Amino acid sequence: MVELFLSKPNQEDDDRASDFAKLIISHLNKLESLLWLLMTSGGRSEARLWLCNTISGINSISADQQRELFLNFLSSKQRNFDLVSQLLQMIFEKKQCRAGNVLAKNSYKLEKFFEGNPRRIMQWFSNFSDGSGLGHQKGAKALSKFAFVNRDICWEELVWKGKHGQSPAMVATKPHYFLDLDVQRTVENFLENVPEFWSSNEFAESVKDGQILFTDIKFFKDFFVDLMYKEDVGDVWEVVNEFLMEESFSSLCHHLLIILEEGDLCSFLKLLRKYVNARLEPKDFGCSFSWLEIILSRRSDCESIDQLLLLNAIINQRRRLLGFVHDDEYKQERAKIKDIGSQISSASRKVNNLALILKECLRLDTVEAIKLMALHSWVIYYRLSEECLTPESWESVFVSNEIQFHKSDKYTMILYDGLSEESGSDLDARSSTRIRHKKKKKKSNKKRKRNYNHDDDRYDNKLLDFDASNSGLNLQSKAVSWLLSTDGFSASWTSADLPEHLSKHCFSTWMKWLVAKWNNKA
Repeated sequence: MVELFLSKPNQEDDDRASDFAKLIISHLNKLESLLWLLMTSGGRSEARLWLCNTISGINSISADQQRELFLNFLSSKQRNFDLVSQLLQMIFEKKQCRAGNVLAKNSYKLEKFFEGNPRRIMQWFSNFSDGSGLGHQKGAKALSKFAFVNRDICWEELVWKGKHGQSPAMVATKPHYFLDLDVQRTVENFLENVPEFWSSNEFAESVKDGQILFTDIKFFKDFFVDLMYKEDVGDVWEVVNEFLMEESFSSLCHHLLIILEEGDLCSFLKLLRKYVNARLEPKDFGCSFSWLEIILSRRSDCESIDQLLLLNAIINQRRRLLGFVHDDEYKQERAKIKDIGSQISSASRKVNNLALILKECLRLDTVEAIKLMALHSWVIYYRLSEECLTPESWESVFVSNEIQFHKSDKYTMILYDGLSEESGSDLDARSSTRIRHKKKKKKSNKKRKRNYNHDDDRYDNKLLDFDASNSGLNLQSKAVSWLLSTDGFSASWTSADLPEHLSKHCFSTWMKWLVAKWNNKA
């Protein structure tokens, strides 16, 4: 039976405690090495993505603080141009009118955007009205309006496709005659002979809404970078500062942190530690980022993120790591992990594992202590996933660990990969792709499908009662699910999600005890 250690343990003081503590910690250290090997076998990119997702969940950062955090990477001498480019992309997409206002004030600089580029000319200036009532649009509106107002200096620069030109009076009464304008040759004439147009109010007004940004995103990113760093235009920096304050911290992290190299990410974490909550109080550590706030508030050493990558994977990507364990490439590692789980299970029948680990944590630094808690909770996750295969086995776990429960009558959609419809634990992980190095050994061309839950289907099939009908298989399956006291009976849990829920509940509970001990010790 899987012991969850949800009752606050008494201290183990007998003669065996020291030896058992060393044995258990030795097993956990071996597990750490194996999980690190599996996690990094295909590179560190995905692990960094996971960590960035966790950082994005921190909700105690103010608008001024998040601006300072990201502005550091924009205004420094070693500025990250990839980061600047991504930030400008966000501004163009979400605040295009503000970017457009900057363009309007610098519209005279856009001559070079059209010079020698017929495609851009036609895309922006050929939107003349056909008489349907919509009116001229974009650059066509600016061109026609400027031509009428300044007809004494520029009307002769208009080139018409017909045998003869059109007079201002004629076009004024019939605006659709502008459809006969040779747009390319006319704009080329304006580029050469009518410089007043490019600094005119008419042209500035045509770019003010920011639509022109999307005619060539790369050009305008470079254009804004020049305004920021070569000309130090205050209006651009004002837009950047406002955006960094108004956009959510989560969104900024999701879009910008993934751009940073590990060295810059370490620098970001050093800055972040100034703003996280330094008061360590027993609270709800069910949040994915709580452990990270503790580490950042207690340590200034962020020269390497290896430990953070590992901890984040163990705490927030349990299902992913189990998927790696069941990969056919790692049969030996899988056997070793199974043996470690058995050894720790055997030890727990003789002493209270958690009491020993908590006692040891008081002698360790913050990272090492949280790591032991996390590894032990992952062992719980692993054992629940491997051993609880029937409704009866789950209910036995509930009873033996004094978890109140009752069955739910709510139907739950079971997805193709074994996750229930209610599960949100791996939504960010599903969008990422594991990057693997090419193997020296020749592989079969047949694509293997990785099973992130188990080696076969026996685990979930025993819990499903599919309802056959004339229309075929009813996908709305009657999966056995339970309401539990662990979350105040607020959610319905199926076998697919219970290992993660219960192991996270264990980690959260243990962390409350550990932080309380830290605070009492201080």
